[in-house]
Amino acid sequence: MFKSGFITIIGRPNVGKSTLSNEIMGEKLSIVSSKPQTTRKNIQSILNTEDYQLIFVDTPGMHKPKHKLGEYMVKLAKDSLNEVDLIVFMTTPDVEVGRGDKYILDQLRETDVPVFLVLNKIDETTQERVAETLKNYSEEFKFTEIIPISAIKGKNVDKLKELMVSYMPEGPKYYPEDMITDSEEKFIVAETIREKALRLLSEEVPHGIAVDVTSMKRDEKGIYHISADILCEKDSHKGIIIGKKGAMLKKISTYARQDIEKFLGEKVFLEVWVKVRKDWRDSSNLLKELGYK
Repeated sequence: MFKSGFITIIGRPNVGKSTLSNEIMGEKLSIVSSKPQTTRKNIQSILNTEDYQLIFVDTPGMHKPKHKLGEYMVKLAKDSLNEVDLIVFMTTPDVEVGRGDKYILDQLRETDVPVFLVLNKIDETTQERVAETLKNYSEEFKFTEIIPISAIKGKNVDKLKELMVSYMPEGPKYYPEDMITDSEEKFIVAETIREKALRLLSEEVPHGIAVDVTSMKRDEKGIYHISADILCEKDSHKGIIIGKKGAMLKKISTYARQDIEKFLGEKVFLEVWVKVRKDWRDSSNLLKELGYK
């Protein structure tokens, strides 16, 4: 019997949703950063075996939006609760159920879909704190399964995967066996550049940037020639992104190119420019151009 189904991973920003998705897949498909609200689109990753196909949807974290981009991100997260076979609700060992998690759990009460509680980052705290957190969350919501994990260390991830499969219905292969994501290559490239910027730049800059891949061509030798713009909201941010004598931009570009080459499996020539687009996060037209529809 072949099983297949859709799984959405939901939770507050920065609880480790993308890290879990990447650990399950063994591929770096979702942007990972210590800064919250880094995922801006639902990334569909596909895990294929002889016995099952699991399709994972990694959502933007739920939060109170401050601009149109934020509204778009929250809508994506809410929409992902519909028409899936399993919801993985992720949180961390904070003991008390905070307002952010209560807000998400209120949304989950409206669904009939099985909901797993996945408590991440158990490697960063004590067993007592983990036990207390699990007790408090169990009193707040009736979860189908409860699994404490460390996504970054892979602890209990295989057990979680087995439980996921057990809740999947009998079904077809929705995607070809060799397909691991439905995201376009240009999107993965843009996210890779944005991840490097998030990691390297100072706190005030990252969430005011977007990446637009303006050109992506492959020559007769198989080499990719990619051009991209980093968009920022302020002239002062442009200077920070470029850095002294272009050092920061060069660092972002070099690290991004290395990861893009691993992803595409080919040599890459990457050119990155920085452009100011004031208040782009509140511009409907610019958001559409960047794919946030």
